[in-house]
Amino acid sequence: MVVWVLTEARYAYSPSKASSLSPYVQNVLNEDFALVEALRACGLEADRKVWSDPNIDWGAADALVFRTTWDYFDRWDEFQHWLREVQKVTSLINPAACLHWNLDKHYLLDLEDAGIHVVPSTIHKRQTGLAWAEVCQAFNSDDLVIKPTVSGAAKDTYRVTQRQNAWHLEPAHPDPIEELWSTLLQHQDMMVQPFLPSVVADGELSLMWLGGSVTHAVKKQAKPGDFRVQDDHGGTVVPHDMTLEEREFAERAMHAAVKVMDQHGMGVPLYARVDMVRDLNEAWAVSELEMVEPELWFRMCPDAAGVLARAIAEHLTQPSA
Repeated sequence: MVVWVLTEARYAYSPSKASSLSPYVQNVLNEDFALVEALRACGLEADRKVWSDPNIDWGAADALVFRTTWDYFDRWDEFQHWLREVQKVTSLINPAACLHWNLDKHYLLDLEDAGIHVVPSTIHKRQTGLAWAEVCQAFNSDDLVIKPTVSGAAKDTYRVTQRQNAWHLEPAHPDPIEELWSTLLQHQDMMVQPFLPSVVADGELSLMWLGGSVTHAVKKQAKPGDFRVQDDHGGTVVPHDMTLEEREFAERAMHAAVKVMDQHGMGVPLYARVDMVRDLNEAWAVSELEMVEPELWFRMCPDAAGVLARAIAEHLTQPSA
C-alpha cells in the first residue's frame, strides 16, 4: 500500500540536505522522515509529498498522513478546496471528518459540553461588528488572550492587559486594541480567553496520543518576557516525565473527543496531541487538542514513530479502511 506523509513547500527537502539547513528545519525533516522510515518498516510504500503540489495525482496513494502542513491557515480557502477534493479520491489520516472538525477551535466548546475542563473561552463570529468594550465585559479580568479560531504558531494571537485604564498588547502592535480587534474580526472568527499565569510560570504540557494510547510528553516554555510557548517565537521544549494525574487527564480528554466524533460519524483519530495548562484554580484544563498536523516530537521518544506507523498499517489492512 502507498502512504504519503504530507508537508508544505517550505520543507520540501530530502534527508541529504538536512545538515545544511537551520536546526528548526532539520527537526521538521527528522520528524517527517522518522515516520516515513517507520512506515516503510511496516511494509508500506511510504514517501513525503507537498500538499499544495498541483502536479500530484492524489488518487495514486492509498492514504495521506497529515504532518507538517503548517501553512494551511495562511492559505485557508485553497487548503479547504484541496481538502474537499482530495478526500474524494483517497483515505485521509486522520479521517476527513475529524480533520474538518478539529481545524476550527470551536471544537473546544464541544469538549466542554462533553464534560472536559477546557480553558474558558468565548467565540465571536466574523463580521459581527462586536466592539472590544463589549467583548472584554464577558470576563471579570483585565488580562486576556485573543486568537483566531483557525490558526497555528500563535498567528494573530495577542495578550491584552489593562493597566492604568489603558489596554496594552503583547506582542506590540501599532493599532490600539479596539482597531486591531475590529480588523481581526472582520476577516475571521475570534476566540477570547483569560490569560493564565501558569503558562508563563510553569509552561504548557503536551501529551501525545498515538494508536489509542498516550506515549510520551513534553513541556513547552515561553522565552523570558513572552507568553507564547511555540519554538517559532523562541520557546523551548524539553521531555517531560508525566505524572499519573497528567496522563489520566489527557486520556479523559481523548476519550471524550473520540466519543463526540463517534456520535457524529467522524471516525477515530490515530494520532493527537493534548495541550494542557493549569487554570486560575490550579486545575488542569485543555488549551488545545490537535488532530490535524500537531508536532509530535518523535525525536524525544524514538519508539513513538513506530507506534504510529503500526497503527496506520493496521488501520489500512482493515476491511473498512
